[in-house]
Amino acid sequence: MGRGRTTVRTSAAGAVSAALLAGGVVGLAPGAQAAPSVRFVDITGEGGTVLKANVVTPEDADGTHTYPLIVLPTSWGLPQAEYLAQAQKLADSGYVVLTYNVRGFWQSGGEIEVAGPPDTADASKVIDWALDHTPSDPRHIGMAGVSYGAGISLLAAAHDKRIKAVAALSGWADLISSIYSGRTQHVQAGALLDGAGVVTGHESPELRQIFDNFYASNLSKEQEMIDWGRKRSVATYVDQLNSNGTAVMLANAWGDTVFPANQYADFYEKLTVPKRLEMRPGDHATAELTGLFGLPNDVWTDTGRWFDHYLKGVGNGIEREQPVQLKSRSAGGYEGYPDWKSVGATRLKIALAGSSTIHANVDSGADGGIVFLSSILDQVAQLPPMASIPLLPRRWAAVWQSERYGAPQRVRGTATLHTTLTPTKESGTLIAYLYDVGPLGFGKLVTNAPYTWYGRTPGEPFGVDLDLFSTAYDVPAGHRLALVVDTVDPLYIEHNPSGAQLTFSSPSDDPSYVSVPLREQ
Repeated sequence: MGRGRTTVRTSAAGAVSAALLAGGVVGLAPGAQAAPSVRFVDITGEGGTVLKANVVTPEDADGTHTYPLIVLPTSWGLPQAEYLAQAQKLADSGYVVLTYNVRGFWQSGGEIEVAGPPDTADASKVIDWALDHTPSDPRHIGMAGVSYGAGISLLAAAHDKRIKAVAALSGWADLISSIYSGRTQHVQAGALLDGAGVVTGHESPELRQIFDNFYASNLSKEQEMIDWGRKRSVATYVDQLNSNGTAVMLANAWGDTVFPANQYADFYEKLTVPKRLEMRPGDHATAELTGLFGLPNDVWTDTGRWFDHYLKGVGNGIEREQPVQLKSRSAGGYEGYPDWKSVGATRLKIALAGSSTIHANVDSGADGGIVFLSSILDQVAQLPPMASIPLLPRRWAAVWQSERYGAPQRVRGTATLHTTLTPTKESGTLIAYLYDVGPLGFGKLVTNAPYTWYGRTPGEPFGVDLDLFSTAYDVPAGHRLALVVDTVDPLYIEHNPSGAQLTFSSPSDDPSYVSVPLREQ
């Protein structure tokens, strides 16, 4: 097995989690100014595990009326106070809102199950409790959450027919496609989750072993890890969710380094229920963050509209809007599409002509940035990771560039790479990057994705087909697009044996190319 490289330690991840937690708790002050309707309760979850929760009821609740119920499971590493600002707003608009700390975190009992069967059972127990102890209407129940809470909400809706509407914000549909895409460990994302779990919760022995196998690139445990992840992915239960008829709203950020946009878009296409997909600039959970402070926020506004329509029957028009709503990372407002396939209506094919050989084990200078920080900088200042394309060392990086474009190229959706690769070793990792290159040769990162292989015959070519992470980015007129491929990136564990070389070629009967989806002008 090739050597692995871990560039973020769990202590750093824990520090980031603690900073996020501090921001979340401080930001809840506006929603907690005067809340006589808030009460903190203990709820008995699956197997007798005690879950810490709070309940917010409408001010006019007098015991004679029932209200739609919304259940909010907490994000990974955050306490039940996380949603108080939004819970108060929802209660003020006529909902009973119950937020609870998922098992294994903070004061809740049990161990972290990573949205396993005990977590979905807990969600149903929480609903049972709410129906018994609050003026909740059993016919109108919704669930929502950010990140971990989003994943649990989707899984709970697939297993509990009582849940009629879900808003899953910055969550996952496929856990393996999120942190192990292209058979490559997203090590910074994994370390962030691991560190936050250690600092704020109680990891189960099973979870500890999963993380250890993940870091060690233990191929003998790969299928076990995949099976573990599938059990915790709503994509596995999409038929059940469709059968239940639950209205599903999905929202994510283009630069999400924990749960990349691709897996949500793929899942959205498989849904046959009332559905909505929203994509915006940012990184994991950053698009929703201001709403947790009680500030105006598009994601939370649309979440409220979604529930108002599908739980209350309010004719607010959300069901008549284009169900796919995107906001470009570059500029401008929202764009509406009838479905995900319509996002990139045309394809721009860039030929990757000739042959190029690179050496492995050295970072060429092209990389995807740092988890959270790089995409946040892109979100607030439109400054993604950058590289000087002319100065990238061709010994370590293969580079192809397009012509200069006379008009803007509005990249929308999922770019795909097809090439022929001949390695000198049986295993290895490559990372593909698509750059927007200006007149001076400086490239801004449009998208990237890793790809790892095992068991190949050295010297024998094979085809590589790779989906880059979905995005929306406007390339200005006069700029080029460049595809760069190298073998090392701090975001991922690489599996290139020492001395490995990779040769990329474009046979006449199977030309290499990158296909870029474009919005119609």
